[in-house]
Amino acid sequence: MKIDILTLFPEMFEGPFGTSMLKKAQDEKLVEINIHNLRKWSKDKHKTVDDRPYGGGPGMVLMIGPIDSAIKELITKNSKVILTSAKGKTYSQPTAQKLSKEKHLIIIAGHYEGVDERVAKHLVDEELSVGNYILTGGEIPAMIMVDSIVRLIPGVLGNPDSLSEESFSPPATHLQTSTNTEYPQYTRPEIYKGWKVPKVLLSGNHAEIEKWRDKNSKKL
Repeated sequence: MKIDILTLFPEMFEGPFGTSMLKKAQDEKLVEINIHNLRKWSKDKHKTVDDRPYGGGPGMVLMIGPIDSAIKELITKNSKVILTSAKGKTYSQPTAQKLSKEKHLIIIAGHYEGVDERVAKHLVDEELSVGNYILTGGEIPAMIMVDSIVRLIPGVLGNPDSLSEESFSPPATHLQTSTNTEYPQYTRPEIYKGWKVPKVLLSGNHAEIEKWRDKNSKKL
């Protein structure tokens, strides 16, 4: 998979994308992640990418011109273009699973008071929000999306079976009838400060353990 991100603040991605699982996935050529400064596609000497909104109002709005030029340069027949936006469809695990199967993603990190609406209407495939709250920009939402997508790419996680049992994953067994958050987990010691691990988890009876886990998973 290839992921191109358009942003005004490329340096924000250096830490999150340069460590842990995301770095490993890139080192092993399972994903290619490119961070692009949107100002590269500005047409004036000041590298302007935003302007005052028509009709008045506070703040600045990202202009359509630089975004259009960037997409034209990066897009291929296999590309899917995403805009991070507070008014977009709420991002979810099923969306992450769907996007993990794409060959190429272009993610536009929205900023300031918004993005020219013609970008959403004419240039992107999906407008996505990571929740009902306001952030200073779309960089952190873009990081969230990339992290949740890349970990689903085959070979990125050491144990692929863990994907089927984690929170918000689709039903994995005949006992599950809806999407669950993950069941409670315990490890050694068996007793700590008088707090005990549930006996069923020590029983070795896998059928009973599955029933307990299903019962103690929150249904969504």
